Amino acid sequence: MREQRWFSNSWSDSGIHPGVIVVAVFLIAYPWFTSDFFTFQIGAYSLILATIALSLMMLAGYGGMISLAQLTAAGLAGYTVAILGENSVGVMGLGWPWWLTVIIAISFAAVFSSFVGAISVRTEGIYTIMITLAIAVAFFFFVRQNYVIFNGFTGFAGVEPPTLFGIYWRNPTPFYYLTLVIAALSMAAVFYISRSTFGLSLQAIRDNPRRMRSLGFNVPFHRIFAYFLSGIIAGTAGVLLVWFNGRISPGSIGVDVVIDILVIAVVGGLRHPIGPFLGAIAFVLLENFAIDLIDRERFNTVIGLAFLLIVLFSPDGMLGLWHRLRNKFRTARENRLAMNGVNKIDPHSQESFDNP
Repeated sequence: MREQRWFSNSWSDSGIHPGVIVVAVFLIAYPWFTSDFFTFQIGAYSLILATIALSLMMLAGYGGMISLAQLTAAGLAGYTVAILGENSVGVMGLGWPWWLTVIIAISFAAVFSSFVGAISVRTEGIYTIMITLAIAVAFFFFVRQNYVIFNGFTGFAGVEPPTLFGIYWRNPTPFYYLTLVIAALSMAAVFYISRSTFGLSLQAIRDNPRRMRSLGFNVPFHRIFAYFLSGIIAGTAGVLLVWFNGRISPGSIGVDVVIDILVIAVVGGLRHPIGPFLGAIAFVLLENFAIDLIDRERFNTVIGLAFLLIVLFSPDGMLGLWHRLRNKFRTARENRLAMNGVNKIDPHSQESFDNP
């Protein structure tokens, strides 16, 4: 209980933790001392995956609902941008204004996520995982076989962000800052939700749904609304993802990528919004540099082993491992200070006994 309280209240009400300021300064200055590859392929891509995983973390960490359809909601938003906006394959590409396309794409993702929630909300544990996985697989095969709207196996290419204020937003540095702002707003929103009346009710439902139902709370509605909010976050990240890749196809929402989002969320930690960002950084670094050490075909083996080790030694992910080490060093420091205090007091105490 003490550990869980640390994760939910790590940023105290008295002010912002100095570590948060250091991380914020580092992220803002990141493009100034890195190459375009690290800015775009590492930095921006990590933030996009982390934002999708953040939507999963909100459901799993605060609602106890593990959904494997978050990438599917993001993919639906990406397909919507390609269909309603502009693309270079000559299929669909209705040419709607970018701002209207983005709004509709995020709305579709939120409604789709609510639909997933309405189906799976009355299940728990492995049944929720299987239902949401089935939906993700069904959507994958549907877009792969549909050529009229989704252009089948080929998908869409030539999907680019707009040029605003004279800035081409797919350039590495502008796009990185765009993803950074979206990721920061998403994390702040999740953190705010966790402390709101709705968020506290959702966490209480996670811990004891029967008692909350007896107190008059509409348990299914709270869970479905949580899916709706997570769909907004995932849909926003889906728009960024299709702009990042410049294309979208069934491979973008395949089962392997769906599992990757789960791995990112679990490895990072499901008890705090910062967890998915830690997991995403570790995942992207492994994905880009593991091939220098092993064959590309064995990448999933490395990810699987890392996943097992993290879960085995720290069920709360990398964030939980950091918390355990932090507590361990803090306890050792307190014990050392206490021992030093005893050593300083003991001579005086002995003298007082000798000379009453």
